[in-house]
Amino acid sequence: MEFHKSTAFSWIHTISTSLHVPHPLSRFQTKRLTVWCASDQTKDKLTVSITGATGFIGKRFVQRLQADNHSVRVLTRSRSKAESIFPVRDFPGIKIAEEQEWKNCIQGSDGVVNLAGLPISTRWSSEIKKEIKQSRVGVTSKIVDLINGSPDGVRPKVLVSATAIGYYGTSETRVFDEQSPSGNDYLAEVCREWEGTALKVNNDVRLARIRIGVVLGKDGGALAKMIPLFMMFAGGPLGSGNQWFSWIHLDDIVNLIYEALSNPSYKGVINGTAPNPVRLAEMCDHLGSVMGRPSWLPVPDFALKAVLGEGAAVVLEGQKVLPARAKELGFSFKYPFVKDALKAILS
Repeated sequence: MEFHKSTAFSWIHTISTSLHVPHPLSRFQTKRLTVWCASDQTKDKLTVSITGATGFIGKRFVQRLQADNHSVRVLTRSRSKAESIFPVRDFPGIKIAEEQEWKNCIQGSDGVVNLAGLPISTRWSSEIKKEIKQSRVGVTSKIVDLINGSPDGVRPKVLVSATAIGYYGTSETRVFDEQSPSGNDYLAEVCREWEGTALKVNNDVRLARIRIGVVLGKDGGALAKMIPLFMMFAGGPLGSGNQWFSWIHLDDIVNLIYEALSNPSYKGVINGTAPNPVRLAEMCDHLGSVMGRPSWLPVPDFALKAVLGEGAAVVLEGQKVLPARAKELGFSFKYPFVKDALKAILS
């Protein structure tokens, strides 16, 4: 049987797993924001500055904040891109700020949510690896410096900073939770430096580090790349299919970040994964079943390595990550099982 590189390349996008992270679903309804001044705030309304707002998770998170009438400041390096995603007719209360304006936005914000990072679903050259790290560490460093440099009266009270389950490394046999040590591969190194930079934030700022798994949603992330393959009867597991797939529904990761932003009990490391991870073969079986398509055609190891080189390890290995801290905090997962998540997304 012949496997083409183009097929394998499509499949590699299924790994937004280790570092994200990232279109909102049409069924998610939002309300228009009413423009209001700081003096009009009530204790239930927050002013939130966000990096990575134009990404898969970020778009939905902005919608969630808008729906609850919070004031949103989008920190971006491309005003034109942000304005195309958040047009003023639909998002009248949102402030879009380029880098030179970040300082003024952060000062006076109640909280900052840091979701920035270059997607990793590409072949890793030395330059790409450098950019993957810099896009996370560099933005986080700038955000932390701006928070720390804010006067006491206008300094944000909380920083929610994304990181990833790539922190733990990969394994087919081990189970990881927030107490587990870091791995020793490239992605683990990136996550350690990413988190270490966030940890430099001022001690009076509550810090929540959300280690995000594979985020499932219809219009972005891993699933959006898998659906067309199954529609063409070309879906199936990557490599052996035995590797663990630690996933979370888009709604649940948005709700978890929202809770971390607003609930003082959420601090430290919190795994952003569903409580029931599955083997990748099982994930593909459920996806095929929900779509009424077969899922028996695997993409072999050599095809992935031909396309991704060193990056293929992310696909061919994987990790079983449990959200122990979220469960301790009483967080309620709307979609604890992958089959229910897929049904909801594809209905």
